[in-house]
Amino acid sequence: MSSPTKRPDAATRRTQLLDAADAVFTAHGVNAPLELVVEHAGVGRATLYRQFPDRHALLLALMERSVERLRAKALSLQDTPDAFFSLLEYLAQRIVRSPSLSDYWRTTTLSDERFQPLRQQVREICMPLLEKAQAQGRVRTDFQVHDTLLLSGMLGAALRGNTDDERLRLAQQALLLIRRGLQPDPACTA
Repeated sequence: MSSPTKRPDAATRRTQLLDAADAVFTAHGVNAPLELVVEHAGVGRATLYRQFPDRHALLLALMERSVERLRAKALSLQDTPDAFFSLLEYLAQRIVRSPSLSDYWRTTTLSDERFQPLRQQVREICMPLLEKAQAQGRVRTDFQVHDTLLLSGMLGAALRGNTDDERLRLAQQALLLIRRGLQPDPACTA
């Protein structure tokens, strides 16, 4: 006698859908048909809409997950000497790996107040690492935490690359320029 098949719980389905959406949006852009997300996740359309009533809810959930991953990365870096720049490196890699979502984040969140709590969370995540870098003399003291979102936009210039390798090269170049630009001015510290 076979045992009944246990259905995955809602949290498992949610994760499946987010993973599928991330893959589909990376391959086809954030305006890809949601039917592709359903197919990739191997679930029914009703399951998608029970979890996410519309595309915006799905994209918001992807961004929330991205912020949580950023938080986890920041915590894992907090005791390393170059934590702030390592976090920027992580951001650059995320931009390269998920260009459509990154582009959506950079453009939509500026004007949509529903994203303001996420933007605030990013600032709060970056603040301790930035303060540490400034205390160590690695980052100029006139750089403010709200400027980290500007850095994210600068890293987004890597999206102009046509391939992952080209985007990665552009991101690395942007990181180098950012690092140089954030160095304290010796004339101001003397």
